[in-house]
Amino acid sequence: MANLILDDRDQRFTLYEMLELEKLCGLERYADFSPDMFDMILSEAQKFATEAIFPTLAESDKEGCRLENGQVHVPQCFQKPFKLFCEAGWNCMSFPQHAGGQGLPFIMRIAAHEWFIHNFAFVSYPGLAEGAGHLVEVYGSETQKKKYLPKMVTGQWGGSMCLTEPGAGSDVGNLSSKAVRQPDGTFKLQGTKIFITGGDQDLTENIIHPVLARIEGDPAGTKGISIFIVPKYLVNEDGSLGRRNDFEIAKIEEKMGIHGSATCLINFGDNNDCYAELLGGEREGMKVMFQMMNEARIATGLQGLGSASIAYLHALQYTKDRLQGSSLLEFKNPDAPRVPIIQHPDVRRMLLWMKSNVEGMRALMYYATICGDKAASIKDPVEAEKWLGIVEVLTPIVKAYCTDIGFRITETAMQCYGGYGYCSEYPVEQFLRDEKIASIYEGTNGIQALDLVGRKLGMKKGAYFMTLLGEMGATVAKYRDIDALKGIADDVQGGVNALADIGMFFASCGKQGKFLVPVGNAYPFLMMMGKVVCAWLLLWQAGIAHAKFGSLCAAKGVSSTDPLALAPFLKENKEAAFYDGKVKSAKYFIKNVLPEVDAVVKAIKSEDLSMMEITDEGF
Repeated sequence: MANLILDDRDQRFTLYEMLELEKLCGLERYADFSPDMFDMILSEAQKFATEAIFPTLAESDKEGCRLENGQVHVPQCFQKPFKLFCEAGWNCMSFPQHAGGQGLPFIMRIAAHEWFIHNFAFVSYPGLAEGAGHLVEVYGSETQKKKYLPKMVTGQWGGSMCLTEPGAGSDVGNLSSKAVRQPDGTFKLQGTKIFITGGDQDLTENIIHPVLARIEGDPAGTKGISIFIVPKYLVNEDGSLGRRNDFEIAKIEEKMGIHGSATCLINFGDNNDCYAELLGGEREGMKVMFQMMNEARIATGLQGLGSASIAYLHALQYTKDRLQGSSLLEFKNPDAPRVPIIQHPDVRRMLLWMKSNVEGMRALMYYATICGDKAASIKDPVEAEKWLGIVEVLTPIVKAYCTDIGFRITETAMQCYGGYGYCSEYPVEQFLRDEKIASIYEGTNGIQALDLVGRKLGMKKGAYFMTLLGEMGATVAKYRDIDALKGIADDVQGGVNALADIGMFFASCGKQGKFLVPVGNAYPFLMMMGKVVCAWLLLWQAGIAHAKFGSLCAAKGVSSTDPLALAPFLKENKEAAFYDGKVKSAKYFIKNVLPEVDAVVKAIKSEDLSMMEITDEGF
């Protein structure tokens, strides 16, 4: 099949031409790698995604998961790809080499997994095992690392993340699960967890569950929470599997989408014999879990990008093939031939809106992750903190902006299909169903907004936020003197100024005791910031593309400003068309999406608190 998963040319543009990925190989941590190796990995990821993962998408959706005699059975079509996935090492790309992983830069893990994430139901199983394994790697004792980590790294054992409880939801501090200390230093766990993705499956011989609970006698709230390793099967000293642990998979949730992902309700310790080991220090559960949560938030943002990418490309292909209506130039001619709907202005508007948003989200995702790689590998502590600070600020935006816009792109893709898109004859309706959950789990997008406004803007007295604004300003200054880009560069600077202005406005509200103004406007601000960040990154891309487009035109003796000469040139030269498309994509976003920021600024500064002033009965 043609590649309708992601635009591999845009992926490589973002990695190499924009972010200069090859420079990571000059750092000691990544000295064993090379651009050729990165290219090979991406080519193999594309092949595996196309041949092994995409074919399971519709089948797994129809078959779903089933619970029989306390054991979850995932779609049968997952069995072979999962084994191949782990054998190829896709599940342990970013694990350090000393732990049995490949030690690749995290951005390479993200880039490879962008090929896979369109079928989140499938990749959730190895992804959760990877996240749980990282917790053991960082916080586990030497005994725990030896006991659990090797088989988690190879994919022989799975993992999950057990946080949510009935009635508590996102209020983690209100959990009721308890851990009772035993004489030998282990614990007995009791409690119920809900909405546990990959809570059980038949892909691996054991599953290692990190579970949040409160040690009996510890204080209420998040400060009293610890985290525990709870294996499905206890592990004997020789590494063999012992008895089945005392917890029950009570049910699998019936969901709107991701049917191949087992979302479980788990009852721990009904027989008062659920074995658990403390992971990390006592009452450090939130600190430990937040490492996995932050990884999960990046992965969920990637889910939004992956859903958007595949939905856009399918819609693009459909609009090229679907004949309907005549050209507007011949709308009065009843005998005019039918044309592909891509020629209709409103369809082109939807396509360019999707294209520009996908490219902006990909740039955001990759930029945030390469900043993390720099923070982890650069030895200068000042520079390392700079990149870490940018990651801190961008993480809630990656999660929330990419998942919400990702869903809107799947919705717009469906619109391109007309009535056919609403039917299961085409895959776009599944893309939409599978994506919706991404804005809800791993901390709802409203919680991400509160994290951004309540914590991230003020970190280091606002230094991290200002550093990011400084990076944006430097890009604007670089391209402001180029005539073809000056207009959009000025627009981006206006967006950057608006961010700084609202940041100061929120700080002023805090000093005046008007804390409900920033809290009530946290989500609009996050989405506003997402648009400004994407506009900045698209301007950055447009600057690179503009220069390369000009060079290609000059090499062929074609005027880059003559539409009549450009039309046949762009049809013949794919590279020129790609670069021209990058510039047009950036221009569209900056001229049509970025102006929405002005309305948000006006709304925030109105200090309207109608959402708090209306009574419950008034709703």
